[in-house]
Amino acid sequence: MIGKTRHDPATPADAPRGVLHAQPGEGAFGHARRAPAPALAGFVEHYWCVRWDLRGQSPQLQETLPHPNVHLVIERGEARVWGVHDGRFRRMLEGRETVFGVKFAAGGFRPFLGSAVGSLANRSLPAREVFGAGIDTIVPAIPACPEIAAMAALVEPLLLAKLPPADPLAAQAHALVAMAAGDRGLLRAEQLAGRAGMDLRALQRLFRNYVGTSPKWVIARYRLHEAVAQLQAGRAVAWAELALSLVYYDQAHFIRDFRRLVGCAPADYARRQHVR
Repeated sequence: MIGKTRHDPATPADAPRGVLHAQPGEGAFGHARRAPAPALAGFVEHYWCVRWDLRGQSPQLQETLPHPNVHLVIERGEARVWGVHDGRFRRMLEGRETVFGVKFAAGGFRPFLGSAVGSLANRSLPAREVFGAGIDTIVPAIPACPEIAAMAALVEPLLLAKLPPADPLAAQAHALVAMAAGDRGLLRAEQLAGRAGMDLRALQRLFRNYVGTSPKWVIARYRLHEAVAQLQAGRAVAWAELALSLVYYDQAHFIRDFRRLVGCAPADYARRQHVR
């Protein structure tokens, strides 16, 4: 089914952050999320599905600012695991397609992989290398599933079959990423290390091993997510106040960061969001 963006009843209904083109153009689009089984809750954040039908329409560019999460993605007849992408993720949407994904909790993929998640930065690998050949057998059935619940029902047994034991370091990494996301007062990795009661090098090792990127990157990325969300809301913006509220030391620094990651100045981005 393709229609408006929706969330599965079992999933928190917060809008996905980091999507740079929040208002789709002509065509049919659908987005849904679903929570994992309780046994997977410490490892998987949620399942997601995106569908579009642009037959007879022009292709549309979609860009996102990725989160510090690993994803298992099934699309175009294959299943791949994608590590953390440090820049904008760009995808040209065209034709008709279904994409199903598993968003692993920050730190939650390391127990499945058995090695440093940083080795996957900006690249992918076939999902069978982690979850076995059974993942390939379900790939053809995903596009035919009418709802995300049916897709999750195909994938979840494979995840449960590989369920690793609880890992306290994974839980610690997850908690620290959540702290970086929720506390705007965190400006530097050194502050996060202090909150964790460890030195900076130990924090950096933990993040490379379990999250797949640096604590500095995580802090900066969540600040940009907040900026994008505020600009998409369409409210009048005082740029210096916005920069200050996101704990940038000056407006110029905020604009430089925004332009580097989003591809344009924040004022230009705000105008584009509300001109159809």
